[in-house]
Amino acid sequence: MVKIAIDAMGGDFGAEPIISGVVEALKQREFQAYLVGDEINLKSLIPQEYLKFITFIQSDEIFGMDESATDVLKRKDSSIYKAIELVRNGECKAVVSAGHSGASMSLATLRLGRIKGISRPAIATLMPTTQTNKKTLVLDVGANVDCKAENLFEFAIMGYAYAKEIMKINNPKIGLLSNGEEDCKGNEITKETFEMLKKLDSFIGNVEGNQIFDGSVDVIICDGFVGNILLKTGEGVASAITKIIKQNVKKSPFAILGAMLMRGVFKKLKNQIDYDEYGGAPLLGVKDCVIISHGKSSPKAIKNAIFQALKFSESKINEVILDELTKFEK
Repeated sequence: MVKIAIDAMGGDFGAEPIISGVVEALKQREFQAYLVGDEINLKSLIPQEYLKFITFIQSDEIFGMDESATDVLKRKDSSIYKAIELVRNGECKAVVSAGHSGASMSLATLRLGRIKGISRPAIATLMPTTQTNKKTLVLDVGANVDCKAENLFEFAIMGYAYAKEIMKINNPKIGLLSNGEEDCKGNEITKETFEMLKKLDSFIGNVEGNQIFDGSVDVIICDGFVGNILLKTGEGVASAITKIIKQNVKKSPFAILGAMLMRGVFKKLKNQIDYDEYGGAPLLGVKDCVIISHGKSSPKAIKNAIFQALKFSESKINEVILDELTKFEK
């Protein structure tokens, strides 16, 4: 049975939504959850029939969202440190945390280590598209705000491996996010990266922002500064569209009737743009599976983050990354 370490204390709303997510995941699939946190508090939240799938790791410290990520190395009793250590020492196959993302990244990089040939890990996330059951993988979305062309090339290799091994796309198409499709567009780093990416058969060239959502490309590469703005903008637009629809529906009886008739359509739209459907973002480039969830994650988001961790830990993605990297060794 796959063992997953879960930072049960790291989210913005405490342990309750995290534990609820764990229970919801266990209702659908058996796995062994190693819950790191205050055992007495956590145990009271779990129905008796699921306790056989739970191992408690006592931790009395929570690493706060307002703390500096580099300080986490000194906080060996914190829930996120202990969760990472469970993976490092081989007790667990993956870790899921809705806590301090910077702390999770620092610990994963320094305690778990990077895959050979990867200079910087990257956070990858799935974005909805207009095509049914199709998503676009974007990386990096926040781990590295300043990148060199070599880093972006590595992101492309990792994104390709994820799309092939996890998303099950046979021939993933990779695009480089730029301010135009023409080969000459972009800043100096983008232009240098473009030349490097031409080595990849999967590279289709520069892509613009609208192509993230039209399903024309499978993997889009950018630095973490651009990627994080893109991610937060996408979340904001999705939220704004939902609010605008609700506000306008309330203004007219005919609109209310139309909304009732289109209830199924609105539900599908909500599911497509809902972060909870994805649950978390994998940190690619480290030796083991680390899933970083939003601090405000709901039980549904935690459940889906756990499913991501299970799928990742049962895959051969890191082997695929290594194999692809060896093709371009100098």
